[in-house]
Amino acid sequence: MNTIKSIIDEASKKIGYIESSIILEHVLGMDKPHIIINNNNVIGEEKYDEINYLISKVEKGYPIQYITHKQEFMGLNFYVDENVLIPQPDTEILVEESIKIIEKKCTTKQELRILDLCTGSGAIAISIADYIINNKNESAVDIKIVASDISEDALEVANKNCENIIKNNISIDFVKSDMFKNIEGKFDVIISNPPYIKSEEIKTLSKEVQNEPHIALDGGEDGLKFYKAIKDNMDKHLKENGTLLMEIGYDQKQDLLEIFEEANCIQDLSGNDRVIIIER
Repeated sequence: MNTIKSIIDEASKKIGYIESSIILEHVLGMDKPHIIINNNNVIGEEKYDEINYLISKVEKGYPIQYITHKQEFMGLNFYVDENVLIPQPDTEILVEESIKIIEKKCTTKQELRILDLCTGSGAIAISIADYIINNKNESAVDIKIVASDISEDALEVANKNCENIIKNNISIDFVKSDMFKNIEGKFDVIISNPPYIKSEEIKTLSKEVQNEPHIALDGGEDGLKFYKAIKDNMDKHLKENGTLLMEIGYDQKQDLLEIFEEANCIQDLSGNDRVIIIER
């Protein structure tokens, strides 16, 4: 008989206990406590086949987040699918640093315009909006957020996440744009986690990452293609006294300091260079 326990025990040998449990929770519609309490329940053939199919996908490197359509980021639950990168804990550093800058600017401005360039799932813009909503007071400035991406499919995901998470009238304007092509006006804060993997290095990444959309990974031959585009458009789109924050690869600090000249670099919790900040 195929019980919950026997299935998890067998699957754990292939993909690990945690992943196996997540798949059963997803297929059976149970949370973790119910999986444990009911671990002697017998699973029907149809559900058993579905579980085994999903286990085989994960075993081949298919991200489990694309199966469950869930990823936690900044304490929020985001919907993800094959059209967007899966938000990673390292990117939380970028959001945290952005919030610090935004809070400082809120003390001197009546209106604040923020741009999230290459928004993907919308994780950065939505996390910032959620923070603003939960920390806003009556004297807070009027904050407008623009979030852009070249992919219509990614923007559909971002809009879905915004509807699910933001239960307030804060303005997030999602725009289809190849970098700055359809972006209008200037911003007090520009934030971006652009594609920054060298084209040839993508095939060396883990199977899970290779199953994420390459358009959101590929930073060109030197990995710097999109940073250079941002540099070329800074004067047009970043206000005087504005701030640019970008996530970077662990080995890109020196290259980016040459491109942007004066920049501060923030490390992640593992001690890797992760975010550069440019103040105008």
